[in-house]
Amino acid sequence: METKPELSEREQQVLHAVVYSYITTAEAVGSRNVVKRFEMEVSPATVRNTMADLEEAGYLQQLHTSSGRVPTEMGYRYYVDYLMRVHKLTLEERDRIEREFESKLNDTDEVLRQTSHLLAMVTNQAGLAQAPAEGAATVRHIGFMLLSSQRVALLIADDLGQVHTVPVQVEKAITMDALNTLSRFLNDHLHGIPLDDLEKQVESKLRQFFDEQRILAEQALMMLKQLPAHRGSQLYLDGASQLFQQPEFQNVQKAREIIGLLEERERLMELLTTAAGGLDPSQGAVMIGSEGSGLEGLSVVTAPYKIDGKHAGLIGILGPRRMPYSHLTSVVDYTAELVGKILTRFSQ
Repeated sequence: METKPELSEREQQVLHAVVYSYITTAEAVGSRNVVKRFEMEVSPATVRNTMADLEEAGYLQQLHTSSGRVPTEMGYRYYVDYLMRVHKLTLEERDRIEREFESKLNDTDEVLRQTSHLLAMVTNQAGLAQAPAEGAATVRHIGFMLLSSQRVALLIADDLGQVHTVPVQVEKAITMDALNTLSRFLNDHLHGIPLDDLEKQVESKLRQFFDEQRILAEQALMMLKQLPAHRGSQLYLDGASQLFQQPEFQNVQKAREIIGLLEERERLMELLTTAAGGLDPSQGAVMIGSEGSGLEGLSVVTAPYKIDGKHAGLIGILGPRRMPYSHLTSVVDYTAELVGKILTRFSQ
């Protein structure tokens, strides 16, 4: 975070009042409204002068000459970084989030799909959840299932709680005893190896092995070459339609831009990871407007989740710049913590 810009105590109070009022009403904020709503012991003229100073400094803007002020991106950023008090979730809010995960969820994808739905439902914004990248996971166990004399199912359980099942063809008929021997060999040599490095690891072993071990390594390599390329992180999105209920996105051109962004999952993934760039693993992060490429008029609130103490992915909320950041930060942080606990149980 950069050095805190110098604002007087009154300027901070007025900026906080304008941002908070605009977040809750979506209407430009006037000086009389600030004095009355926040019970300031100064005149509307004094507040009006302070607002003019904040406008000149780039924190507020006046959309029309006769209207009040609204925050700029710079104003939102100052509010989020220096003025906002993170809202503490009530027991009722925590219970509501926890209840959404009580249904039978069998794997990582189901949990993250439910997470994006939950975030959308609780916040009335768009909920995002990033699945762990397959190739970044490491091998926990490898097994086989005999489908026919020359067709085998290769089962790879990873440290992120996911099981990858791939049917592979073998050149010669194989027995279950032979597969058990191969399974022991693979678990001895590939446990803890990233899924993206399995083939390379076995190829390097071929140069070291002779006799029976070499035969096993050759069989393993033949099977591993049939594995599909691992996909990158999958992104789950829910509640996108709720964005168009916001006053900011009633404009047809703006709505088209948002639809275009939502259809490009790679751009959304980039926004999510950019928003979280360099963040403290114990805290959430906020990216506002043009801080993210293609995010004009939008903001992202993110938090990381961990599986067995290892950073695995991100969850977040996408919405207008005029979002209740203090509350949404708490929702995302608490949900990320809960997701990490659930997925850690899957991996054990």
